[in-house]
Amino acid sequence: MAALLEVKGLTTKASGFTILNNLDFSVDENEIRVLLGPNGAGKTTLICMITGQYKPSAGTIRFAGQDITGWAPDDIFLAGIGRKFQVPNIYETLSVYENVMVCLRSRREVFATLFHRLSGEDKDRIWEILTLIELADKAQYPANALAHGERQWLELGMLVASNPKLLLLDEPTTGMTEDDKHKSVELIRKIGQAHTVLLVEHDMHIVRQIARTVTVLHQGQKLAEGPLGEVMENSMVREVYLGKGKGH
Repeated sequence: MAALLEVKGLTTKASGFTILNNLDFSVDENEIRVLLGPNGAGKTTLICMITGQYKPSAGTIRFAGQDITGWAPDDIFLAGIGRKFQVPNIYETLSVYENVMVCLRSRREVFATLFHRLSGEDKDRIWEILTLIELADKAQYPANALAHGERQWLELGMLVASNPKLLLLDEPTTGMTEDDKHKSVELIRKIGQAHTVLLVEHDMHIVRQIARTVTVLHQGQKLAEGPLGEVMENSMVREVYLGKGKGH
């Protein structure tokens, strides 16, 4: 199977420091891949490279058969890569319904979209997403009235509405209660049935529930990759990520 996302020789430097160092990494279509590594390993930098926020010093990024190295973030988004940040990026004063609605047409301005007449298919899609993220009963609530976990789910719904081929989720359960984390795991699993997902997550309880294949970064390079159980038994991983001698 051809990789949906493939980076080769990816290198980036900042203030004289090498953050990613000749990294090779790929994700196949329709998989949920979990990216692990200690702070400073290069995980978020890799996400920023893929989405065009940072430009590489060397190497290439290919997505869906195209070389997207150096593309502008908007062009990368329109090509089918959506990113969720740790802090929800939503339209605070719009309703939950409107937040999902404006993401159905990624090329439209928000104001124009609000006054665009929706087709029956559009309306069905919005309610389908609201049901998926379990916010259908709060469709008319302003987004700023939602609890923290609900705001995170709304942003996931907005991403799904834009219909990306690849979702990049950077620690989406940060600050959640245990119950909300459990619901988030179920939601990410459901999303992963129709989309490719690359997930950065520190909570190993969540990782164990979601991960099939994990990639561990260390000092900007790939340290290990494979099934979670196998990788967690890797002595180098245990030393640099879990801490020498610790069991998790």
